[in-house]
Amino acid sequence: MFDADGKRYLDFIGGIATVSVGHANPRVRVALMEQANLIWHASNLYVTEPQVRLAELLTAQSKSLKRAFFCNSGTEANEAMIKLARHFHVVQGHEQRIEIVCMHDSFHGRTLGALAATGQPKYQQGFGPLPEGFRFIDYGDTGQLEAAVSEKTCAVLVEPVQGEAGVTPAPAGFLEKARELCTRTGTLLLFDEVQTGMGRTGRFFACEHFALEPDALTLAKGIAGGLPLGALLAREEIAQAFTPGTHASTFGGNPVTTAAASAVVDMLDGGLLDEVRAMGEHLAGRLRSLPGTSRRVAGERGLGLLRAVLLSEDVAPKAVAAARERGLLVNSIGERVLRLAPPLTVSAREVDEAVRILSDAITAA
Repeated sequence: MFDADGKRYLDFIGGIATVSVGHANPRVRVALMEQANLIWHASNLYVTEPQVRLAELLTAQSKSLKRAFFCNSGTEANEAMIKLARHFHVVQGHEQRIEIVCMHDSFHGRTLGALAATGQPKYQQGFGPLPEGFRFIDYGDTGQLEAAVSEKTCAVLVEPVQGEAGVTPAPAGFLEKARELCTRTGTLLLFDEVQTGMGRTGRFFACEHFALEPDALTLAKGIAGGLPLGALLAREEIAQAFTPGTHASTFGGNPVTTAAASAVVDMLDGGLLDEVRAMGEHLAGRLRSLPGTSRRVAGERGLGLLRAVLLSEDVAPKAVAAARERGLLVNSIGERVLRLAPPLTVSAREVDEAVRILSDAITAA
């Protein structure tokens, strides 16, 4: 990227994981321009070919998630998933099952429903009263999870990797326990893959790392290469709870954004996921070497090309500024975490350059 003065930047945050296949990717650009020459909006009153093609491509990635609903963002996708979970149980005649078990330190968006499901009070301050029916447990605590699920529970909502909590992957066995518990009790398991989906972790969906599937999951951010689009995928019998009129989105499934998203999926299916896994390992390896070059680095964590650098001092915002001065774009989470989410097309040379700059920036912060 270049600023108004012509200064060059290596973008390792990618619009916060939205510019998934690089800025102005030629394949995405061709797809959206071709579609713009045909029709660029039709509303949700009609079905369009780009919308159907994307739905087929996304549902083909899963054994059981065979229905897709399109909207414009991650928070809208999560709002739709919350509504679907509650409405499914109402349709089943279980109107008392309205409670959703959520995680401390989670982040699901900024609409009131998604905000109520977010386990970070700092995002909720000043917006109350929030919708009721959300219960919080510690991320990864299987004992708390089992105790929280009751006859009032309609769903468990979880991120496979908590992005806004500092890129924290689910502890071993936690998601598997959630799947087993939800299956046994008739509770829906909901995955927020807004940040982790679309190849970000080296698999099309992050849940593939755990060899399980939820009952519904959400996608957004990198789905359309930087254009605004969100998606909710669900099992057939659950999706049927959404009948005409129960939920909708005027701009959802826009022909231009879905055409762009199909180009992204084609790239992922065409071998890009293999490159993501390789570059994810390369990036992780380079980040693991940072403690040897800076006393302020305490470690790294993440999956694929969603990584965090953990600092031993409260200098993360200063390190972000120092990196930007040196031509590298990253962002901070709190005072001690730096987040990296480069485009999935990143090269080994660019990884090496970014880590070198980051090391200098952390030292200078």
